[in-house]
Amino acid sequence: MERLFSGDVCQNPHRLSLCGKIILFNCQRASATNEGERSELVFSSLSFEREEKAFVKAAGGAAVISRRRSTHVDIVKCQCAINVQKRVTTPCVLVTKKSEKGEGFQYSLLTLSSSNRLEPCIEFKLPYQMREGVSILRGPTVLWSHAGNVFYTSLQAGEVRQIPIQLSHTVVGELPLHKEQVFVLGLQNLSGQSSNKSTSQTLGCFVEDGHVFDGTMVLPHPYICITRCLLVLSAEQRDGDGVLKSAVVAATSNQQLVYFENGIVKDTCQLPFEHPENIQLVDTGRNGCLFAVSFHQGHVCAVWKKTFQIASQWSGVSSVHVDDFLGCGTDQILLVFKDQGVTEHPLERFLLTDLCGITYHCQDNEAPKTSPPPENYLLTLQALESRLQSGLTVLRELQQEERVKERVLQQSVQALTDVISERDPTLTQPEQAMDDKTQDMPAVSSKPQVDKLWHRIAEDRMVVGVILTTDIIQTQSQVFWLPAPCSSSSSSSSSSSSAPTFPEPAAKRSKRHNAGRLNDLNTCRLAVTAVTKLTPLLNSGCVKCCVMLHYAQRQDAFAIVSNLTPVVLHCGQVDLDIHSDFQTRLLKNPELKTDEVEEDFLSLMAVLDHWVFHIDSPDHSLGDIDGWIQKRVGCKRVDVSPQYLLLNSSGPSAVMLLRWHQITPFQGELSIHSSHIQMLRFLDSLLAYLPVSCSMQPVKGTRGQRTAQIFLGHEDTNPEPASVEGLQRCREVWQQEMERGRMRLSPLVDVGRYHRLTQSMCEKLFTVMNKDNRWYREQRVTHLLSGRS
Repeated sequence: MERLFSGDVCQNPHRLSLCGKIILFNCQRASATNEGERSELVFSSLSFEREEKAFVKAAGGAAVISRRRSTHVDIVKCQCAINVQKRVTTPCVLVTKKSEKGEGFQYSLLTLSSSNRLEPCIEFKLPYQMREGVSILRGPTVLWSHAGNVFYTSLQAGEVRQIPIQLSHTVVGELPLHKEQVFVLGLQNLSGQSSNKSTSQTLGCFVEDGHVFDGTMVLPHPYICITRCLLVLSAEQRDGDGVLKSAVVAATSNQQLVYFENGIVKDTCQLPFEHPENIQLVDTGRNGCLFAVSFHQGHVCAVWKKTFQIASQWSGVSSVHVDDFLGCGTDQILLVFKDQGVTEHPLERFLLTDLCGITYHCQDNEAPKTSPPPENYLLTLQALESRLQSGLTVLRELQQEERVKERVLQQSVQALTDVISERDPTLTQPEQAMDDKTQDMPAVSSKPQVDKLWHRIAEDRMVVGVILTTDIIQTQSQVFWLPAPCSSSSSSSSSSSSAPTFPEPAAKRSKRHNAGRLNDLNTCRLAVTAVTKLTPLLNSGCVKCCVMLHYAQRQDAFAIVSNLTPVVLHCGQVDLDIHSDFQTRLLKNPELKTDEVEEDFLSLMAVLDHWVFHIDSPDHSLGDIDGWIQKRVGCKRVDVSPQYLLLNSSGPSAVMLLRWHQITPFQGELSIHSSHIQMLRFLDSLLAYLPVSCSMQPVKGTRGQRTAQIFLGHEDTNPEPASVEGLQRCREVWQQEMERGRMRLSPLVDVGRYHRLTQSMCEKLFTVMNKDNRWYREQRVTHLLSGRS
């Protein structure tokens, strides 16, 4: 690596960030020996060095845009976007070429590959120059506005197209959906039928297929005209009715940052500057998330997502970037300040911070001359909060000592009274003067030791697992106690609800799973698994990923949660080769009992959705459910965890892990690890097998609770027979149950099978009758012959 000097790029380059690096783009003219003067697009990649506290050059290169001296080349926009064909986020640069002959404007979109090469992606011509609302989004897709219309082009489109509906006051964005993502939101004018007044409605249009949806589920109608930029945090589209649910944050021209849920305002924050231009999400780990809002004329402010309050603000900023520049697993904000003069380094004056303790100032000793950034009030608040928590700790200790002294005084008074009354002093167990702090206090957790690191591929997700040897650990990843090398069998119990937990980085965040505990925790091992999407990793043939475990160590039961400091344990490196065979041995042979099969089992448990159902049968016992499950085709018991049964049809999406736990002869719990559709199919067959009087309820707290409640929705809303409607509803439910019972007792029979059955019975009856008639005739002839003789 080397320092980047001003000769490499100009003083005002276009910048973007990706994978913890800053990439600078600029157009320049270069002279070739035989070709004359030519226009080039130059780029430089910079990475941050902690020791030097500066950005140093990591890579660089150039691409020829035009070989004509008369052609003027300029950068229109640079932005990171997902390349659908390569399935990776890539830097994109849109450049324009304008000839002096007036032949229109030639546009070229170039992408920077992982091998640091600029590659042409899209080329198109326009008779006008792009000026309004240029965006580069997923595809890559280039969108812009001109003369009141929205146009776009992409690799899939192959040409310049216009969105199919006429919209005004448009805003663009991306919805994190499976198929349709890039959308345009705006107002469509409607002419009144009964009057001359014209009204408008809020509509959204997906760019990929032109599908139109109700835009009020993203932004309410009054906010369309004043929204300057937005960021979609989450989105979900229901399969049944296609209703869109979303969480959106938008910056308006009224100096407000507004948070919407399903098109309804939930919170607002007054912004300190005018003319917002962009919103970025900053994930600082356990300290929460921030919104970095950039404004016109170099203003930036940070807003806490949880409290929706201003955290800090700056002025004189040239560009703002959000990325993990330090490689610590969380995001930081990089503020590049405007240069007042010519400097040797384009990133000479910057501020790198997460507003939570990480701060690297620019090397330039001079502070920004235009509206310097104010004092970081957040650090002051954190210091005051720490002192307050320390004071609360001292107060709790004093209160505890006061309670102990009060108990001693009460015991002394009672003992003195007993002596005066000549009674034998008796002290019950709760009255004995003991320090509660020393009773049943968990041992100090030792530093986890990494025994093994493995990874598996399950369709479009990668599972990373770490086997640890330690005492006690609480985590927000999925945790499983391994039976080996413990001698006793596992007895499941939920982890403590008061255990302190901290959110993990987005790349390895997962939902909580209650770990089973064994009798002897000190001799057990823990398996911690985390699931991440595979698509962002598929940028080359072999990928190396560093695995880090974030955990918090509590010294005693009275430690305050906010005082706990998370520790980062480097577990190792995973080499992912996407060309390897990822067929698991568990699916081929569940009867194997090896470490590899155990890892396959843990990976399946981590990647599959989990449901737990409580089954209650007041009239019939449930002793045959386990046998009914085992009789299903393809059902085998998993030897590495015998309480689970494996149902394997074909492929990971058709795999089911089932566990039946009999509580009483009439009650039990069924655990299902599978996909949604497999779970619904299994429950359908199980409900047909169970008696009508059985009730099945999803256990709260499991990952698939909502889907299960929809499937069993009639049991969540029991009708109240206190009204006429309630009585009618009770009668309908009773009739449905009676009809279901009748169908189970008198099932439908196939017509062909019924005809064959009746024909067979008639033939047998006819044969029997013929035999009876022949015997009767023989007996009659014998009788007649005997009479004649």
